[in-house]
Amino acid sequence: MIDLPLPLIASATAHYLICIWLITFFTFWLDKERSRNQNARRIPERTLLQLSLFGGWPAALLARHLLRHKTVKQPFSTYLDIIVIVEIMIIVGFSTYYLSSTQ
Repeated sequence: MIDLPLPLIASATAHYLICIWLITFFTFWLDKERSRNQNARRIPERTLLQLSLFGGWPAALLARHLLRHKTVKQPFSTYLDIIVIVEIMIIVGFSTYYLSSTQ
C-alpha cells in the first residue's frame, strides 16, 4: 500500500470536492436556463445524477433549492435522495472506522 501523507490526501480531496461542486451547480444552472427555451438542448438527467453520485450531491441539493429546479420531477428526485442517503452512510461509515482505528 502506498503511504501518502494525510495533508496531501486532505488537500487533494478538498480540491476535487470544490471542483465537482462547482461543475455540478453550474450544470444544474445551465439546465435550468435551457429549460426556459424550448429549442435548447437540455442536460440529460443521467448526467445530473452522475455528477451527484461523483460527490456533487451537496451542490445538487443547493442548486435545486436556490434555482427551484428539478424539485418535484420523478424519478429524478427519488434517485437523488437515494444517492444522498447512500453517500452520507458511506461518509459516516468511513468516519466511524477511522475514528475507532485511531484510538
